[in-house]
Amino acid sequence: MAEEPGALTVEHPLARALAAHAPTGWQRVDAVFAVTVVGEIAHLVYAVGEQAIPVDAPEPVLAVVREHRAISAGAEPWWRLLLAMTSSGEIEAAYDYGEEPFPDGQLFVPEAYRADLAAYPRERLPVWLAAYIGHGDRQRRTPQQAAAQARADRAEEVWAVLAENEFPPFPQMWSRWTTIAAAFVAARSEWGPRMLPWVGVFEGTARGGSTLHALPAGRAVLSGGVWNAPTLDAVYNAGAPMPRLYGGAPDWVADPVLNPRAASGLLSFCYWWEAGRWYRGQSPPAQECAPAVPGMWTRETAIKIVAGLLADSAGRDAPEAVGALLSAAETGRVTRSALVAVFGDDGRYDIDGALYQFSAAGLLSTVPEPMPAAQAIGRVRDYITGRQLDTTGYPLSQLSADRFRFGWMVHVPANAKARRAIFYVADDGEFAHSSSAVDPEQFVAGFEQRFLDRHGPVA
Repeated sequence: MAEEPGALTVEHPLARALAAHAPTGWQRVDAVFAVTVVGEIAHLVYAVGEQAIPVDAPEPVLAVVREHRAISAGAEPWWRLLLAMTSSGEIEAAYDYGEEPFPDGQLFVPEAYRADLAAYPRERLPVWLAAYIGHGDRQRRTPQQAAAQARADRAEEVWAVLAENEFPPFPQMWSRWTTIAAAFVAARSEWGPRMLPWVGVFEGTARGGSTLHALPAGRAVLSGGVWNAPTLDAVYNAGAPMPRLYGGAPDWVADPVLNPRAASGLLSFCYWWEAGRWYRGQSPPAQECAPAVPGMWTRETAIKIVAGLLADSAGRDAPEAVGALLSAAETGRVTRSALVAVFGDDGRYDIDGALYQFSAAGLLSTVPEPMPAAQAIGRVRDYITGRQLDTTGYPLSQLSADRFRFGWMVHVPANAKARRAIFYVADDGEFAHSSSAVDPEQFVAGFEQRFLDRHGPVA
């Protein structure tokens, strides 16, 4: 924002026009005008007592705005005018030349800015605006394009750069990113990274940001943009060629796993993790991407960030507990108790929200709480009735449950030695239909082993 030479006064035609079209009893008006040579977008809100009354900008007001822009334009006119005026004549005005992206609802289609630039040529545009009107989908990479480009790279011997000792290995990065995200959620902060199912998301306060996509077979893609990246400035303002961010990339590095900045031409880096190593095309080194990623560079950095989100009294003693939480994340065994050890359980921190971050990332301990006996019996009853099994001599009202280590054996007790149906229900829901003809001890041993195969060692 900037002040224009010849500041607006109460005698200015725009001030008079806003006052002339104000509702009765108005005390203040807040106005925003977005303008190009092909049109205007206006938002007027008048304060009348305790009410905020939005008003459509009448044509006389818009005409004055157009004239004011043309008169004050000089070589490079402003694109937005923000004005606040009171009925007593106090006025504040600021002029926006696009140093920061325009808010939603105040952005024209690219053609409008191209027309404006034709009328008022400029030596340089803000990178975001230059990309908005001129990216030409040059950073898009559809699966079809990815496959074709990967084949062409192999034929032309275009190889990816091995980014050794730049970013942390993906497994550590994933666990640190998630732990930091969970800490910000626990602290009820609107800032910080977040986890979606198998995607880490980060938007920094300096308007850089990135995504970290986890893919099958231990692969991953880290991509994003640094605000006003010099390479993009050169592309859009000096005509330099677009960096080959995907040079040598495999065909699975494609739009579905790229940061949304690729669609708007503002992607400034792309790395991919394959076979235990990070690779990149013509992306800058990792340190130049730092403003666009969370602080997951080292274990100590992550611990310090999490501890810093705690109240002073808790933060002093936090590193050990945070370290234990991070270790649990690295093994995919995070539990509620590990979070409570860091944040406490007195309601000040959002433990459930933090747990969900680990769940979305696949780092939450999958060992379930013991299933209640009544639930196990209910599942067996539903199974029998749903399959319309013969229950002659097998009254469902007499179903009982016997506990073993990881579940229940559900059956109707019998005094006779006749073979009877026996059902096994694990705490995680696995269900098996057997009978007394199969040795229950042997069956339970195999059933428990399958439980351990699914969840790993259980303390």
